[in-house]
Amino acid sequence: MPGARAKALETSERSVTDLLPKMGRVPQAKRCLVLNIIGILCLGCKAGTPSERSGTASRADGAADSTVSRPPGAMPSTPRSSPSAPVRNVVLLSIDSLRADMPWTGYPRDIAPRLTELAKRSIVYTHAYAVSSYTSMSLGGLLGGRYPSELRRNGFFFGTYGKENLFFPEILQANHVRTLGAHAHGYFKDAGFEQGFDRWEVLPNLKWNNTTDENVTSPAHEALAEKMLSEIGSERFFAWFHFLDPHDQYLSHEKDGIASFGNTPRDRYDAEVLFTDRYVGKLLDFIAAAPWGKETAIVVTADHGEAFGEHGQMSHGFELWENLVRVPLIVNLPGQGPRTIETPRSAIDLAPTMLELFDAPPEPTFVGRGLAAEWRGGAAEVRQVVLDLPMTSDNDRRRALVTGSKKVIAFGSDNILKGFDLAADPFELTPVKTGDWLPDAFKGFADVSKTVKETPPTACNVGCLNGAYAKPKTE
Repeated sequence: MPGARAKALETSERSVTDLLPKMGRVPQAKRCLVLNIIGILCLGCKAGTPSERSGTASRADGAADSTVSRPPGAMPSTPRSSPSAPVRNVVLLSIDSLRADMPWTGYPRDIAPRLTELAKRSIVYTHAYAVSSYTSMSLGGLLGGRYPSELRRNGFFFGTYGKENLFFPEILQANHVRTLGAHAHGYFKDAGFEQGFDRWEVLPNLKWNNTTDENVTSPAHEALAEKMLSEIGSERFFAWFHFLDPHDQYLSHEKDGIASFGNTPRDRYDAEVLFTDRYVGKLLDFIAAAPWGKETAIVVTADHGEAFGEHGQMSHGFELWENLVRVPLIVNLPGQGPRTIETPRSAIDLAPTMLELFDAPPEPTFVGRGLAAEWRGGAAEVRQVVLDLPMTSDNDRRRALVTGSKKVIAFGSDNILKGFDLAADPFELTPVKTGDWLPDAFKGFADVSKTVKETPPTACNVGCLNGAYAKPKTE
């Protein structure tokens, strides 16, 4: 979530590793009419070939390396044939700052029993990526179906997206799908995310702090979500609720019956996740009991991960390290049984997938590729993952390409490239200096990066970085 600038720790990256074990706006329809505590980070990815882009739509495809380890108890990614069931509605639940290392992927602490239960009967991705490393960029990309660098935005850290962008709820709306969203942070009032929503609400009386989140919102947020969903009639609908409480500050919930796990930041974060899980579970129960529940797909993911000392950081944003961009992805689809998919996937694919689920026409400007066939039992085709963090008032540009277990990160405007072997170095501590794969990886990154059509910010452009036009900082 924006508002939490990553805080540097006075420790080397190597010592951190030693410590970790201990702690065009008109839609086509209108034209026509991100083991254990660190286990998830140690998993290998599948390999791919350079992505392809057709016209204005960039697509990450590729061929895969079949060698990949699996967390304890994970199910194989063999496609299963299940009879298709109708999907009339979709509920998207995004949870702020939710890391990829969760109980259903091997994390040993039982911090999310309701989500773990959902995962056991759903499609689970072990290598899902957010679009970027903090809320503004990740959710803008998710809604817009394009990398944030390609979207019209003002360029500030608390970025506002222009109405000339096309967000997938607008296309659903044009295809007679009811759209609604409720959120729990003041940023959602001005971000521009409300485009295409018939009903858009932000919890009232929230305390604003541009460096952290001091609010406890899950109880009221869940109650608002229930109220909005209970007022739905016979229309098909798409609903999106973004839960905030795992975001720092990591507040105590002992008075609510959530026992303390300890005093480290990760201990306090885990308690926040457990608290949020309680209310996510309550909303899942409401959906299951609703007359439309059996025809409703539920998608759970996060806008980014969180740092607890990796690379000298706390919180999130500003970089594209794995702990910041690897996120959960759980898909509960009517008529589909449980399945684990190890092939890397990006949240950039969710916009075209939503169009597929609602039988809306495809949008050619969307970057990702729809996953509906995959969710219905089809093979998980391999592809590359692009991570995109444009320059803002508070950070220099970062871009990365994940190709199997190999990752290239570009620092600045692609003027410094570093390659990492995630299988051998899951914490990205030591850039690879030599290797047969490195030249091809650098070239592959350059080829893909050229396909990203840069859109200049409308206000905070080059020269604005940490300058006079940036919002005041209180850190």
